[in-house]
Amino acid sequence: MPASEPTIVATSMGFSPSGRGPWVAAPGPVFELMAELSGAAEPRICYLNQAVGDQPTSLTLWYGAFAGTRYRPSHLALFPMPNVDDIRAHLLAQDVVWVGGGSVANLCAVWRTHGLGEILRECWEAGVVLGGVSAGSICWHVGGATDSYGPRLRAFTDGLGWLPYGNGVHYDSEKQRRPLMHRLVADGTLPTSHCTDDGVGLVYRGTRRVEAVAERAGVAAYELRRGDDGTVTETVITPRVLG
Repeated sequence: MPASEPTIVATSMGFSPSGRGPWVAAPGPVFELMAELSGAAEPRICYLNQAVGDQPTSLTLWYGAFAGTRYRPSHLALFPMPNVDDIRAHLLAQDVVWVGGGSVANLCAVWRTHGLGEILRECWEAGVVLGGVSAGSICWHVGGATDSYGPRLRAFTDGLGWLPYGNGVHYDSEKQRRPLMHRLVADGTLPTSHCTDDGVGLVYRGTRRVEAVAERAGVAAYELRRGDDGTVTETVITPRVLG
């Protein structure tokens, strides 16, 4: 059963600590939300991890987190070659696609090489719920602030652009994020932008932001909008705390 509308969940959150070591995690509440949005009782959920070059250790965490749950996990690797015969068929068969963090610039470049942009857009329009954390949040937007080019954050403007906004992640936890996002909106490098503290996500239906959600209280989302005089107004968006 696909989502009732094209749906993206763009976040600065994901897994939760399990208390059983650094490579053992538990699905955070965002995954339950995405399952609910998909309408699937046993969601087929695929991991795209190209933002860190399909790092194998991330797969250990991925499959371990969903072991013994109602989720049916899989992954799509592109390094050194695709691990499935038909990428389009595999992704269209999913209920949820989750994109991990890392380098958003590398992520989008590799996706374009393999035609993933067109395939994922078809999935989005077919009702597969798309989402991700950090790079996996920025990628759906026009762009955002990124460390893809080094530890000094820079502008990234080559996202898929289905969501016609800028996107700022880790807004409260990395001191370069907020001032750079303000500058990029002020000078027109990015359009109106939506930003998330760690632990917060944004739900889009089509291109409409319909709500902000959080895994805990005390964090927020934000809208940055440029005025006619070039000043930027930051508006706090209070999230709904997920159960």
